[in-house]
Amino acid sequence: MTTTTAQDSATWQIDAAHSSADFAVRHMMISKVKGTFRVTDGKIATPAGSFIPTSIEATIDAASVNTREAERDNHLRSGDFLDVEHFPTMAFRSTRITANDNSTFVLAGELTIHGVTKPVELEAEFEGEGTDPWGKARVAYSAHTKINRKDFGLGWNQVLETGGVLVGEQIEISLAVEGVR
Repeated sequence: MTTTTAQDSATWQIDAAHSSADFAVRHMMISKVKGTFRVTDGKIATPAGSFIPTSIEATIDAASVNTREAERDNHLRSGDFLDVEHFPTMAFRSTRITANDNSTFVLAGELTIHGVTKPVELEAEFEGEGTDPWGKARVAYSAHTKINRKDFGLGWNQVLETGGVLVGEQIEISLAVEGVR
């Protein structure tokens, strides 16, 4: 059985079965709707002596959007929002990682949604490492940020009779990612 330590440099494959990208957005200006996407692929590189990554890239299946409401999910997949027929994936690629301490860091990179790529920064944290029952080394990370959906061409909305709009512009994003060596 091998055990990975912070002394080993490594490339970690993102484990899709144990990773997700969650989001929350205002609905009718009064509540938040939450949903999730499947992280389907990606990798994390760590240097010798640290679990703070040197690079991260990830791919997300846009059609996997799940808000627990089929009609809303189908609308999110449509041309009004994600247009998954033309843009089946979303992607992130790190451009700079700045450690705050031994477990937290700022993750700067390029986020692509709906065919539009914009710079983003996420507050991130190393959650831990261990060896699974099959002898494979694993690491886990979490991260969060906020984006404006209109920056990515997701402009559909509906004005409410009472004022305000149906869908908020600000999207809260939270990631939970597990990597396997």
